[in-house]
Amino acid sequence: MAALGREAGADLRDGSVVPVGAGEVPKVKKKTLGARSGYQDGNIHTWSAQSFWRRCKTQKTNGHRNPRKKKTLNIYGTAVFGTTASFSGVLANFIFRHCFKVKHDALKTYTSLTTLPFLSTIVAYKLFVTDALYSGNISKENCVLRSSLIGIVCGVLYPSALAFTKNGRLAVKYHTVPLPPKGRVLHYWLTLCQTEIKAMVIPLVFQTVVGVFNCLQHYAIFESTLEKTVYED
Repeated sequence: MAALGREAGADLRDGSVVPVGAGEVPKVKKKTLGARSGYQDGNIHTWSAQSFWRRCKTQKTNGHRNPRKKKTLNIYGTAVFGTTASFSGVLANFIFRHCFKVKHDALKTYTSLTTLPFLSTIVAYKLFVTDALYSGNISKENCVLRSSLIGIVCGVLYPSALAFTKNGRLAVKYHTVPLPPKGRVLHYWLTLCQTEIKAMVIPLVFQTVVGVFNCLQHYAIFESTLEKTVYED
């Protein structure tokens, strides 16, 4: 009897087996199983949460990679747009130097006709297209119109006027062409170079096409970035 009492006391202290009478099967407490199952469920929930946040972080990282590439692509497109304006300035300078038979200050005129159209095109595109696009105050049609006008004005008209004035002053200074009669100065200069100036139609068409293409690409990048921002919010 004493031995049975000691065994019963040990079972009670153990806490995992309930003392029962003779002929009954010992029952395991449900509390211990419940704690174990809860612990296991907690691990499962923790693992699922960690995998979910890891997946979200990966998707977010992958989502931010494309805008960087697209932004770089857009910067390259704007730089190409300005570079074509520089080539237009070089062509205009070559045409007017040939018309006015100017052979002086070639480096000075070519430098100004290369850098000024490039800078004016990039600054004008930044102010009138890029800033307006990211502020949301411009439509797709208006964006195309502004970009084409920037290509025409900053890429063709401005370099032509700049080359005309610079080389005209050099022609008057070095007397490479006869001086115009009084009262018909502008008509005289235009008549003098009207044949060669028709070649500026080529950069006119080219600048318009490049401006429209760059604008459409920029607008598509803006729309995709906006959709991703709204989706993340």
